[in-house]
Amino acid sequence: MARILIYAMNYAPEVAGVGRYTGDIGESFLEAGHEVAVVTTLPHYPGWKVQSPYRNWRWRRERRDKLTIERCPLVLRERMGGLWRLIAPLSFAITSAPVAIWRALRFRPDVILCIEPTLMVAPVALVMARLIGAKAALHVQDLEVDAAFAVGHLARKAWLMKLGLTFERLLLRRFEQIVTISNAMAERLARKGVDVDRIVVVRNWVDLDAIRPLDRVSRYRAELGIAASDCVVLYSGSVGAKQGLEALIEAAERLAGRADIRFVIAGEGPAKAALVARAGAAANVRFLPFQPYERLSEFLGLADLHVLPQMADAADLVLPSKLAAMLASGRRVIVTADEDTELASFVAGVAIRTPPGDVAALAAAIEREANRRGEGASGVRARRRLAERLSRTESLWAFAEATVRRQAFDEARELPAPSEQVAG
Repeated sequence: MARILIYAMNYAPEVAGVGRYTGDIGESFLEAGHEVAVVTTLPHYPGWKVQSPYRNWRWRRERRDKLTIERCPLVLRERMGGLWRLIAPLSFAITSAPVAIWRALRFRPDVILCIEPTLMVAPVALVMARLIGAKAALHVQDLEVDAAFAVGHLARKAWLMKLGLTFERLLLRRFEQIVTISNAMAERLARKGVDVDRIVVVRNWVDLDAIRPLDRVSRYRAELGIAASDCVVLYSGSVGAKQGLEALIEAAERLAGRADIRFVIAGEGPAKAALVARAGAAANVRFLPFQPYERLSEFLGLADLHVLPQMADAADLVLPSKLAAMLASGRRVIVTADEDTELASFVAGVAIRTPPGDVAALAAAIEREANRRGEGASGVRARRRLAERLSRTESLWAFAEATVRRQAFDEARELPAPSEQVAG
């Protein structure tokens, strides 16, 4: 059995984004009998506000069986845009560095697993791995440097881009194993100078036992006062810049005359206040907080149509993990993605695709699918089969193979090129 140190900005009990998946990874290691230590922040995502009962600016230790979690504070504010998206991870890197060093020296892990975002903690992780003889592994959930420039968090100034990309390249090349979530991201990593034989693709997963197609009307319709005859267009997930949700609000404005089409946006994030203001008093748009995970299957079953909007420049920088849950629910799905992206290729034949930023095409697709509502939920099995490729059990097993089992570090060198590697 191995000792594993996870160094991550996001961890359970966060219910959205990277934190939920990193929490799953930690739990799977524990279930396999490994000892796990985690250095992380206080739960704060996606609202960028420390969640109750936690309090910021306090270091905190949690222990459970073979798991120890060290939680460190970070700088947050209500509007986390621009440079503040750099200040938050930088502050975590500073407050966590002495904790991570102390924990690594005391725990003596066999593997130090770093999670991107954020690469800010990678220098400490790499130095500690070398000092104690641990394997250094990186899980790339988000190419954060590319994404920061693509969505406008950082100005696209030549000197700043060169600085950020050079910093990223130097760090990436020093990890012995990198796991990422899509083939497109693996190919980008290779272009950044990472050896192909160090890269493994393990897509983000879905718990197929927790999310199933409903064979009845969702209870949420009665709870929200939505008529059984109405078509519900649902987005459930983080509400940030990369999601491009302005297009969904604009589509709702175009379809305001269709009283039978209802838009529901559930989630939290830095862009939510602006979206709520943009929607105003629109009768066909409703905003909700994140729903409890134990009711996620019921909530996703509320939808007649899931919508997964994406900004054009971010389409191959992140592969939206919420897609797996949408597919597992069996409901119809619209994605906004260019034809030549991995997202478009992955959902070909089971989802409707519209070009990113084309509000007219998105509104037309929504109206067309609303008009087809009486035809029944065609394609449920095909969508469920695609979701099965993202099974939690198989994906976590593949992740452990790539990062923990010692022989995996040698066997990984025999894997095919990133464009051919897909686990899960």
